[in-house]
Amino acid sequence: MVAPKGSMASATTHHPPLNSHKLLRRALPNRAFALIYACAILALFYRHVKTLLRPTTAANAVAALLLLLADAVLAFMWSTTESFRLYPTRNEEFPENLEKVVGGTGGFPALDVFICTADPYKEPPMGVVNTALSVMAYEYPAEKLSVYVSDDGGSELTLFAFMEAAKFAGHWLPFCRERSLVERSPEAYFASNHCGGAETDKIKMMYERMKVRVEHVVERGKVGEDYINGDRERQVLSKWTDEFTRQNHPAVIEILLNNSRDRDIAGNVMPNLIYLSREKSKNVPHQFKAGALNALLRVSAVMTNAPILLTLDCDMRSNDPETPRRALCYLADPMTDQSQLGYVQFPQRFQGINEGDIYGGDLKRLFQINPIGMKNGPSYVGTGCFFRRRSLFGAPSAIVPLEIPELSPERCPKGPIQSEETLALAGKVGFRYGSLVEDYYTGYKLQCEGWRSAFCHPERAAFLGDAPICLIDVLNQNKRWAIGLLEVAFSKFSPVTYGVQSMGLLMGLSYAHYAFWAMWSIAITVYAFLPQIALINGLSIFPKVSEPWFLLYIFLFLGAYAQDLADFVLAGHKGTLWRWWNDQRMCLIRGLTSYVFGTIEYTLKSLGVATHGFNVTSKVLDDEQSKKYEQGLFEFGAVSPMFVVLAVAAIVNLASLLQGLTMVVAVARRSGGDVEGLVLQILLAGFGVVNCLPIYKAMFIRSDKGRMPTKVTLVSAFIASLLYTAVSLA
Repeated sequence: MVAPKGSMASATTHHPPLNSHKLLRRALPNRAFALIYACAILALFYRHVKTLLRPTTAANAVAALLLLLADAVLAFMWSTTESFRLYPTRNEEFPENLEKVVGGTGGFPALDVFICTADPYKEPPMGVVNTALSVMAYEYPAEKLSVYVSDDGGSELTLFAFMEAAKFAGHWLPFCRERSLVERSPEAYFASNHCGGAETDKIKMMYERMKVRVEHVVERGKVGEDYINGDRERQVLSKWTDEFTRQNHPAVIEILLNNSRDRDIAGNVMPNLIYLSREKSKNVPHQFKAGALNALLRVSAVMTNAPILLTLDCDMRSNDPETPRRALCYLADPMTDQSQLGYVQFPQRFQGINEGDIYGGDLKRLFQINPIGMKNGPSYVGTGCFFRRRSLFGAPSAIVPLEIPELSPERCPKGPIQSEETLALAGKVGFRYGSLVEDYYTGYKLQCEGWRSAFCHPERAAFLGDAPICLIDVLNQNKRWAIGLLEVAFSKFSPVTYGVQSMGLLMGLSYAHYAFWAMWSIAITVYAFLPQIALINGLSIFPKVSEPWFLLYIFLFLGAYAQDLADFVLAGHKGTLWRWWNDQRMCLIRGLTSYVFGTIEYTLKSLGVATHGFNVTSKVLDDEQSKKYEQGLFEFGAVSPMFVVLAVAAIVNLASLLQGLTMVVAVARRSGGDVEGLVLQILLAGFGVVNCLPIYKAMFIRSDKGRMPTKVTLVSAFIASLLYTAVSLA
C-alpha cells in the first residue's frame, strides 16, 4: 500500500499526521511458520512420487495420482494465501487533523457518489433510498457532494421512490446535522432510537408516510395517477410507455436535487441528486454492473466531474458520517505519493448476521483478513471504495486520450448541471469489462498499471450491508463469482503471468488466490470422496499410525487449520471459535457446489456450449426464512443439483465412517488384523460427518419448509447407493 514519504506516520514539521501504518508483530512468526510448512509440503510430494514409482496395486496408483493432484492444488492455494501473511499491516487515520492540513472544509475536493440498483423487486427501492439518504447526510460540504443513482432495471418505481426521497431529504438532512446523528439511515435510526420527542416523532411520521407510498406503488407495479403530484412528475413518469421495457429503452436522466437552487427547510444547500437509467437495447451487450458504473462515470464527468468517486452497492448504507474524511486522510495526505494512490477501500461489513454466522456471510478473509496483507494495497471489492477519478483513465504516468474531451478527469465543469448542453453530452471511459466480477478485475488492472491503494478499516463500520440469509442465494452468488474469476484466471491477463510480471510475485499471488478460487473444488471433491470410497473398499491410501509419515499428515492438517483459526480470531469483530467453525464448513460446502458448478459453467461457455448471465442477489427478506436463520437452521428448501452433490457427499462420508468403525470393532473382536492404515481415512470421514450434521438434520429429522426436499434426498440416496455398489464390486 502507499506509504508516507520518509516516516511511518504522515507528519511533517508543518502538518500533523493524517495516517500511520505499522507492520504487525505476527509477520515474523508467519514467515517462520511458512518456511517450516513449505518443507513439510516438499516432504509430502516426495512421498507421493515415491508411492507413484512403486504402487502396490493399480487402485493404489490411481488413488496416489488423484491425491497428488489434490495436494498440488492445496499447495498452490496455500502459497497464494501466504502472500497475505508475510506483510500484515495495520493502518490508522486521524480525521481530526484533516481540516488543519487542507485548510478547512473549503479545501475538501468535490465528491461524486455512485449507487447501483438493478431490480425493484429483488432490491426494494426503500432500501436504495436509505442508502442514498445516509450518504447525502455525510459530514461533508453539501455544495461539493453529488449522489448519482443508476437504475439498471429502468423502473419507474425506483424513480418514484427517489422523487419522494428528494422531498423527505429537505427535512432529514437538517435533522441529522442539528442532532449530530451518527446513524443517518432513516430506517436504521428509527429502528434503534428509543428517545422520542416532538421533532423526532414528526420526522418519523414523514418517513413512514413516504415508505407506505413507495411500498404501495411497488406492490401495484406502477405509479398510479393518485400518487403523482404536479405536472412535473407527470411529465417525467410519462416516459414509461408500453414500448419502454427493462432491456429496451432510451436513457433517462433526471436531476431530482440541484445544489444551485434547492435548499432544505433550514435554508442550507442540498447535495445534488441525479437519477440515471442508461439506454439499453437487446442487440447491444450492456456489460452488467461495469456498464452501469461506466455510464455513471460519463454522466458525472459532464455534470460535476468530482476528482473523488465513491462506489456503493444499493444495500450498503453509510454507518459513519465521517467516512469521507477518513478517506481523505489518504487521498489528501501531502506526505503520500498522490500520483500513485488510486483508491481507498473500506471493508464490507454486514448487519443481520446471526450469532454463529452459519453461512459465513461476513466473508472475513476476503474483506478483513487478506486486505491488510496485500503489499501494494487491497483489491477493489465493488462497494465502499473511494476512487481518484484520474485512476480510471490510464496509468499514473500516462492518461488515455479521450475521443470526447468533455469526459476528461482534468476538466472543470461550467454552468448548471441541468443545462441542455450538459444533458446532451451525458448521453454520449473506467470500470473494466471482460469478467462478471468487474470489481476484482478493475482493481487488478489498476494495480497492474501502477496504481496503489490503501485499506481503511476503522473500528466502527463505515458501511453496513445485507448478506444473503438463504443458502441457495449464497451458493449462486459464489458460483457467479467463481465464473467471473475464472474468466480472469485463464485470460491473457492471468495473475500468475501478467500479474506477477506487472506487480511482483507477492501481489501476483494475492490476486491469483482469488482468480483460482474455483480450484478449491478439485482438492475438496477428492478429499470428500476418494478416501471414503477407498475405506468402504478396505483400501489403505494413507500412512499407518506407526509410520513417521502419519505425523506429517497430522501436522499439515492441524497446522493449516490452526493458522487459519489464528487469522480469524486475531481479525476481531466477533471472531469466535463457533463462527470460525461455521466459516470453514462453508468453505467446504462452496468447494463442492459453487466452485464445481461454476467451473462446469465456465468450461461450457468457453467451448461455446452454454452462456451465463448475471442474476441479482435478492435483498428481500422472507419472514419465515429470517426466523429459521436467526435460529441457526440451514435453508435447504429449494430443489437444486448443488444440494444433490452435498447430500451424496454426506451419505458417502457417513457410510464410510460406519464401515470403518465396523472394521475396527471386527478386528478388535478377532484380536488380529491390521487397521492402522485406515485410521486417517476414518478420521477424515468423521471430520466430514461432523461438518455434514446440518445436512443430516435437513434430510432425516426436520419437517419445516427448510428441510431437504424429498426429491433431492431420494436422488442423492440413489446415486450414493450406486456408488457404494460399484465400489463394493470393484
